[in-house]
Amino acid sequence: MSLTLSDVTRIAKLAQLEMNEAQSATALEQLNGIFALAEQMQAVDTEGVAPLSHPLAAHMNNIALRLREDIASEPNRRDDYQAVAPKTQDGLYLVPKVIE
Repeated sequence: MSLTLSDVTRIAKLAQLEMNEAQSATALEQLNGIFALAEQMQAVDTEGVAPLSHPLAAHMNNIALRLREDIASEPNRRDDYQAVAPKTQDGLYLVPKVIE
């Protein structure tokens, strides 16, 4: 897939970008380069290649992911925060209806 100069000017207009002819030509070259790279990557045969859970997993064994424990570390202060609210109900803030 490749773009034309008219495609780039149309995209720029949709994105509300003001581009002169030189900028459009530069953008066209860069976008077509990106599309060419994507096509090149799509052409690679990845049949039988297992996805990696970590970028270094192919070179190193037993990589421990540095994930923190999923525990609550902050105290629950909902009542303190809602004490200054004009109206609350069941732990929720009540706001005026703005759409009918």
